[in-house]
Amino acid sequence: MERTFAKGQYLLSRWLIFMIGLIIMSFGIALMITANLGSAPWDVLHIGLQQQVGLTVGTWNIIIGIFIISTTSLLEKEWPQAGGIVNMVLVGVFIDIFLFLLSTPEMFVWQLFMLLLGVLIIGYGIGIYIAPECGAGPRDSLMLALNRRTGWKVSKVRGMMEIIVLAVGWSLGGPVFIGTILYCFGIGHVVGFAMPQCKTLVHQLIERGGKRENFNKRPVRAYNYDGVSKKVR
Repeated sequence: MERTFAKGQYLLSRWLIFMIGLIIMSFGIALMITANLGSAPWDVLHIGLQQQVGLTVGTWNIIIGIFIISTTSLLEKEWPQAGGIVNMVLVGVFIDIFLFLLSTPEMFVWQLFMLLLGVLIIGYGIGIYIAPECGAGPRDSLMLALNRRTGWKVSKVRGMMEIIVLAVGWSLGGPVFIGTILYCFGIGHVVGFAMPQCKTLVHQLIERGGKRENFNKRPVRAYNYDGVSKKVR
């Protein structure tokens, strides 16, 4: 009984940290969008679809996520992971909640501050949600599937996906500006800085949650900002 309780506590700790990371990342995304200085490629697409069709940015995040998860499942011929589904739903819901609560500052300097803060928070959110290893998000899962199908490096697959998504989003009227450039060239560095800190913190919290039984003694792996181990090619 005690062993079962400790194991459940361990799993609960992992999933709780995973969801907290997703909420933090969603807040960063909402800050970036609200700054109105350009968004990340996928959000450019979501905002473009919102302007052309309607619905909310978070709703489009979920709809596109469903399409991506379905495509990945067909390519891999397996059911989607729970982590990917939770990622898709939770991020979409909380993006809408935060966008409803936030407003764009009038002064450019505060817009720029909001943009930079958003990128920083996204980086730490990514680090926190990846560290418990509860599963990759929909876009990262598709990237891995394409990596296995094409044999291309992860960086090449990810780059092609971002370029295509950005081009489609821009053609739909999505916001491409300095924020988009800062995100594309800066998020990797932010996550590279944040990841070791997040990994150490999350590892300590998880080990504390499962202290009665060392169910998983191996260290939490460090990941790139796209959620994939450096060993994947």
